[in-house]
Amino acid sequence: MSNDPVARRLDTGVEIATEAAALALQHFRRRDSLLVESKGPQDLVSQADRAVEQFIRERLARHFPGDAIHGEEFGRSEGSAAADADTCTWVIDPIDGTANFVAGIPAWCVVLACIHRGEVVLGIIVDPNHDHVYAARKGHGARLNGQPMRVAQARSITEGSVGVGYCNRIAPDTLFRFMVPFTEAGGMFYRNASGALMLAYVAAGHLLAYHEGHMNPWDCLAALLMIEEAGGVSWPYNTPKMFEHGDAILAGAPAVVAELEPMAAFTREVEPIRR
Repeated sequence: MSNDPVARRLDTGVEIATEAAALALQHFRRRDSLLVESKGPQDLVSQADRAVEQFIRERLARHFPGDAIHGEEFGRSEGSAAADADTCTWVIDPIDGTANFVAGIPAWCVVLACIHRGEVVLGIIVDPNHDHVYAARKGHGARLNGQPMRVAQARSITEGSVGVGYCNRIAPDTLFRFMVPFTEAGGMFYRNASGALMLAYVAAGHLLAYHEGHMNPWDCLAALLMIEEAGGVSWPYNTPKMFEHGDAILAGAPAVVAELEPMAAFTREVEPIRR
């Protein structure tokens, strides 16, 4: 076994995320019997979200008892050991795209990110509906089902589609203020209600870029690493600040991000709505 604390976590993280995605898929196939609650407007949580996160937490704690875990549904729990050079923090979104999940739309995924010494070093996204496993390790590239990923080589927003996210943590006019110049410049947008999955599509070169006015860390940290490792760029972010407040996101092919920057830059100054 490798002595590298990051390398030791990659294969295990992929295995856990893949098993968690299989569990989520079982729930998806019998979703009519799921208990679903609302955390706010357009913000759902299901029995499956909690079951999948609990599964991931238990497996991570078994393999890496010293690591901290931060999940969307159950918050943060510290590991059994004091932080040292080998401990990490895992960030979990058990089902990104819950609204799709409960509606029977096969556009959702399981997301894991791993932070070591304040830096995101692993990103794992599993889409069980299409048997897709996206994985990236800092400095070692990004892969889809074992094959290297590269962002699109496009030079303009007119050469493909750009993922555009929206959530109720920003005012509607924030979205409209971006969309008007974007569409006037010939841009075409794509949205499937799973920000993590759309960001993974950017890393794989399917979408040119992705922009959203506010994202939480469990939705975006894993895929932002994938995009970076696939040759893309993103707005810089501060990991502790991301956990406190979330952040606006722009990431994708370098030339496309450069073109989108003046259209989207104002969203970095928009304060999220606290509900």
